[in-house]
Amino acid sequence: MYRRHEEMPVFEQRHATVQARHFNRARIGCQRLGKALRLPIPGLRHLDLLIQPDAWIIVDRMLNDVPVAAWCGFEDDGRDALHAPVPCTLKSFHVHAEVILDRVLAAMETLLGESLLAGLPPEDDRVVRFPDARE
Repeated sequence: MYRRHEEMPVFEQRHATVQARHFNRARIGCQRLGKALRLPIPGLRHLDLLIQPDAWIIVDRMLNDVPVAAWCGFEDDGRDALHAPVPCTLKSFHVHAEVILDRVLAAMETLLGESLLAGLPPEDDRVVRFPDARE
């Protein structure tokens, strides 16, 4: 697992929230596709998004995966509303990291959605009947 976002000096750190749809999609992606995912970000040639259960990190692969920004410290313990935003910490390692955050989240949702659809066999979409207790 990638940990450089915990070791590198931070340019700026602040409390933030991620929309529930992004958090839920990333959580499902990690559960179904693997604990650590790496997605190239379309339109941002040298940047990839690493999705781990505890952090989402934008890295520059041309600079030996130096972190650009990271969402971490998700406060999801006891979360009982799947529609509510999830508080977290946003770390910026570059002065202009804020410029790409929305674009990265939109790309994450699209790419993970496509990967999840491609990774599920068609029979997983059917409804399974629970056995009747009387049988």
